[in-house]
Amino acid sequence: MAFLSCGVPCHTDHKGVDQPMSTAATATKPSGDVRSSSPPRLRPHALGFPALLAQSVALISPTMTAVLIIALAFGDSGQGTWAAYLFGTVMLLFVVLGLNQFARRSATAGSMYAYTARGLGPSAGVLSGWALIWSYWGIATAGLAGFAIFAQEFLSGIGVHGTVSPWIFFLISGFICLTIAWKDIRISSLLTLALEAISVTIILALAGVVLFKHGVSVDTAQLQLKGVDLKGMDFAIVICIFSLVGFESATTLGGEAKRPLRNVPRAVIWSLLITGAFMVFMSYVEVFATKHMGKSLSSFTTPLTAISAAYGVSFFKVPVALGAMVSFFSLSLSCLNAGARIIFPLSGHGILPRKAHAVHAKNMTPHVALASFGAVILAVAVAFATTGTEPLTLFGDAGTMAAFGFLFAYFMITVAAPFYMKKLGELRGRHVLIAVLAFACLIVPTVGSFYPAPAYPINLFPYIFLGFMLLGGARIYQMYRTQPGALTGIQRDLEHALEASAHEIAISEEEHQHHVHAPGISFHPEPAGTASAGVSMVSASALRQTE
Repeated sequence: MAFLSCGVPCHTDHKGVDQPMSTAATATKPSGDVRSSSPPRLRPHALGFPALLAQSVALISPTMTAVLIIALAFGDSGQGTWAAYLFGTVMLLFVVLGLNQFARRSATAGSMYAYTARGLGPSAGVLSGWALIWSYWGIATAGLAGFAIFAQEFLSGIGVHGTVSPWIFFLISGFICLTIAWKDIRISSLLTLALEAISVTIILALAGVVLFKHGVSVDTAQLQLKGVDLKGMDFAIVICIFSLVGFESATTLGGEAKRPLRNVPRAVIWSLLITGAFMVFMSYVEVFATKHMGKSLSSFTTPLTAISAAYGVSFFKVPVALGAMVSFFSLSLSCLNAGARIIFPLSGHGILPRKAHAVHAKNMTPHVALASFGAVILAVAVAFATTGTEPLTLFGDAGTMAAFGFLFAYFMITVAAPFYMKKLGELRGRHVLIAVLAFACLIVPTVGSFYPAPAYPINLFPYIFLGFMLLGGARIYQMYRTQPGALTGIQRDLEHALEASAHEIAISEEEHQHHVHAPGISFHPEPAGTASAGVSMVSASALRQTE
């Protein structure tokens, strides 16, 4: 578990009303002194499928679940922990199927914001983007806390005694994240893939030791769900669902993706399936291991460290801690990238300060949005550390608060999907069924977050999130009152950005088809400035037929 001065003169459709700037993803120099007819745009066609998959997998962070969260879920679900993760994966799969109705048809920077706006209107889109910023802030903060926890474990494992203040680890992780994200999105994405792969490999190696230490055996009590209380499973599923959020983050990079109509939806669905399978497997392994240790899994703060010692491979403590460190670093890095790419279009539309809608002239990254978002993440984490808040407490609290933002955004995209399909004239019964099932599944963690009422101060978290959302709503209302037509302009700009993306994608796909000499439809799209929404959607539909 998460989240404008461009040097361009704005055009007007209404007297005295600025038309929001385009949020499309091609680059121009972002100097404040430069006047250009083109808006600042991010690096196009920079990220292939592996990089997009890495973004979503890193934000879900399977390592985080294995080293910290499975033990929490076990406290409620016991022998049924693996089943709770399986059920949570299936539930979120319905949300993914709805989200991918958009991802298969269009892609821009911060796509989920644009997706919701296209289905439900600009106000709903802005609120969805606003909620995701909250979520990515919370998960990034949890990533900093996790980094601090396992950095201390790592130092202890190599014989460095004493305690290092958590804020030092926060600053180390935060500044390195910002430097990498500022430099190049391709480096960021591939680094997160490599680091998470290293961490998961180490954990799977330990799992192999556990399963084969005393020969091959099967824990039938787990598979038969012996002693599982359905009442306890309710809250465990809530924990499991919150472990799996973040799969949508690949959509935030839609404006920088290669073949986005193919690669983005694949990254979204495969990130959920891969990480869900990993969590089901590791739940089984950890419950199996601690049963043979004669202790409850929920009694361990860092269960993998205890398991490695109990199974005579205590040397795993260092690589597991190191793997967890780099995984939590990747988590913060992926949140920083995703959050900045939501801030980028929101700033372009005047919801946030327009200075954040700028692109670095050389690196073609949203450097102002990255720096601003990174500063907020670091400042809040350090502030909590200076008040004596333990990293483990900060980890749990930040992750819990982030969950409300994800739920809100997932509800919005679920409702938006059938409305979007209806606008395209493609609505079918299966689309409505998927939306209804996804909505029903999302009610489970929503109810579980409020009932039974959690202890103080967790019981206040929903209201803190509500306050944050009211700030976003107040900003929308202010724009409505002081800039008549501004929201209409946002809708028009999002439509234009999506049309432009469809045109660019069509050109890219045609080049790809010619390059590989594959049979398919020949594309002759209209220029982005003259194409209608219908033409753009025809192009997108044609692309899907060739994939």
